Amino acid sequence: MSRHDGPLGHAEPPLFLIDALPTGDQITLAGAEARHAATVRRIRPGEVLKLGDGAGSLALCIVAAVRTGRDAEVDLTVTERRYSPAPQPRVIIAQALVKGDRGELAVELATEAGADAILPWRASRSIARWDDGPRGAKALARWRAAARSATKQARRPWLPDVHEPVSTASLAAAINDSAAALVLDGAATAGIGELKSPRDGDVIVVVGPEGGITGEEFETLTDSGAVTTRLGPSVLRASTAAAVALGALGVLTARWT
Repeated sequence: MSRHDGPLGHAEPPLFLIDALPTGDQITLAGAEARHAATVRRIRPGEVLKLGDGAGSLALCIVAAVRTGRDAEVDLTVTERRYSPAPQPRVIIAQALVKGDRGELAVELATEAGADAILPWRASRSIARWDDGPRGAKALARWRAAARSATKQARRPWLPDVHEPVSTASLAAAINDSAAALVLDGAATAGIGELKSPRDGDVIVVVGPEGGITGEEFETLTDSGAVTTRLGPSVLRASTAAAVALGALGVLTARWT
């Protein structure tokens, strides 16, 4: 299945994200999400959809009426409300900046695999450079848009935070405050299945750039408490490694139970 295909199966209704779920049983969806529902998804009265706030709260709704056009609106009747606690331990992906749209692909795949937050990392060997100013802000906006789109695609109740880009020193400080940190390294002696993961708190997974992590960066990160680990015998791209690591951690911890 390509990343542009729909989700596997048809049991879960489509998810639309809004800033806050209104109280009451009658909700009118407006703005960009209403236009997407009415024009792109072609939602019709009688169909079921979910509204989410990206912070664990969901509302299962039946479509009562649809008004299309520039000022599209969708009238909804709430049939059920749910809250899903954030999984534990939380997994934060420190993703080195990568060139082209591979960074957005990395964010998309990590979000679908369950990342709780994403830290764009200005690694020494990153080809991509996010300078301060409009160009950097635009690149960050693309990563955030990718996370939002992937959250809806995966029907996730939690939208991962995509933070401002960090330096190696700032990443090391975050690792020092975390419950555990893993630096993915194909040359590491220990596989991810051999490591003991914490039951709660933050686990930071560091994914390097295409050119790899420098020796100085390894030293800085491991001095702060990170351990190196490999995911398996295959060489993974910088854009796919985080999703594979999240799958492994889903099995090795209680995140998927």
